[in-house]
Amino acid sequence: MKTKNYLIKICTFVLIFFILFRAVYAANEPTGATIVFNETETKTPAAATFVNTTGGSFTTLVLFAETQNPRWKAYVGNITGILTLDDASDYTIYNWQLSSTSGQVYASRNNSITWEDIQCADQTEISDEETVMNHTTANEDSINSTFEYQIHREFYVGAVHLSADSCRSTATWVNDSSQTISQNALFQEVLLSDTSSFIYATLLENSKQGFNFEQHDFQMIVAEKDLQGEQSTPYYFWVELV
Repeated sequence: MKTKNYLIKICTFVLIFFILFRAVYAANEPTGATIVFNETETKTPAAATFVNTTGGSFTTLVLFAETQNPRWKAYVGNITGILTLDDASDYTIYNWQLSSTSGQVYASRNNSITWEDIQCADQTEISDEETVMNHTTANEDSINSTFEYQIHREFYVGAVHLSADSCRSTATWVNDSSQTISQNALFQEVLLSDTSSFIYATLLENSKQGFNFEQHDFQMIVAEKDLQGEQSTPYYFWVELV
């Protein structure tokens, strides 16, 4: 009888722990972002230059071109939000206005993420995403080559801890120049997966000088399909404020 009661107590404890863990995890999940402003722009191609040479001459030219990359697109901006205590019907008992931002922005082609299954994207998942997006792995601008580092700060996705330098990563530019990749770099971006969805995550900054000398909370790049005539790829966004 004592053994039976002991087992009942153990099972009850495990069940309570699991329920509490699930409740804590659900409270910490990233939430779908509401887009309150959207301004999209692209670079205007440079005008043509000309050479005027005399008849009968032979001219050797060295040409330089700066071409907008159709296989990638960028998202930058700022985050506004609150920390709140709401019930399942979205009624609020209390909330807190944020004076600074920290956390992550996530983007994925899939609109549903299993956050408790988050992990670093492995090489197979990166290669699979390249296949979907028609990227060639060996190219300088492939997903594999762009996220060539494994250097970033530690962070949490919900209750899942991701150790420093555990995921494939990069860092976007600051002040129109590339950064030295380190754990102290601004606007770090890492590749994640929930085993079925490929996810880009950028670590939030708090109004730091970004690529264009202006203040931003986040910068991120995501892959686009390298297929002529294809429609552009939609991405879904989530924000996690901590």
